[in-house]
Amino acid sequence: MENKKVWLVTGASKGLGLTLVTKLLAAGYRVAATSRNREALIRETGGPTSGFLPLQVDLVDEGSVRDAVAETLRHFGTIDVVVNNAGYGQVGTLEEMSDEEIRKNFDVNVFGLVNVIRHVMPHLRTRRSGHLFNIASIGGYFAGFPGWGSYCATKFAVVGLTESLAAEAGPFGVRATVVYPGYFRTQFLEEGSLTVSARQMAEYEEVRAIQHQHQTAINGNQPGDPEKAAEVLIQVAEAPQPPVHLFLGQDAYDMVEVKDTALHRDLEAWRKAATATAFPQENPVAS
Repeated sequence: MENKKVWLVTGASKGLGLTLVTKLLAAGYRVAATSRNREALIRETGGPTSGFLPLQVDLVDEGSVRDAVAETLRHFGTIDVVVNNAGYGQVGTLEEMSDEEIRKNFDVNVFGLVNVIRHVMPHLRTRRSGHLFNIASIGGYFAGFPGWGSYCATKFAVVGLTESLAAEAGPFGVRATVVYPGYFRTQFLEEGSLTVSARQMAEYEEVRAIQHQHQTAINGNQPGDPEKAAEVLIQVAEAPQPPVHLFLGQDAYDMVEVKDTALHRDLEAWRKAATATAFPQENPVAS
């Protein structure tokens, strides 16, 4: 076991995080796992052992994150792989949602993730190795889902942060991968993981229909198997050249193609006008 990597996984009491932690422990990896509710985490995974450290962490509280990273290092002596998995869905049109609802979504999905990065990087940078996985969503690449603007915006932010992190951390031997899962059969669309805006306007009939579809027809019928997703993450963590961008699920790949086709169409339609925006080239002075 001492030769196995140490993983730190946030949002580990349910969903992909719980599945990943369970697989890691079964394979003999050492794991520190966080949740807002430590007792709920222990109920799902068991109590602390020499190879498992369950932690109660408020990711929005930087002091809580700092203490969790320090406790992980005291317990295991090192951290090799970090999985920023914690987050939640927010449904509501941009007109309906309050400032408080959107900011809370960003606090957890983006700033909580940055808090973890900020406090693990000194260790990873000093030892000149490590790997960070930031779990985004296919909604961080393709945002054509009415009513999911806030959530998609948080995941687009995670993508941008990860691309920059990969460039910043690379010289220190630290890798970063942003993960874009499609629809996986977890509790993501259930109460507790999905929040609906308090204000719901009758004018947005299409959004209400999409919201209802996600909470009923799609929930429990997602095509993706979280067990297989966890296996891919473990495989990538052991790869000598891991990707910066990792899309998970056939549906994720399909949506990439839809987005890329639309993007290419817009590029070509406006190429002539959009590229004729430079200052006129000055003629060289004759000698």
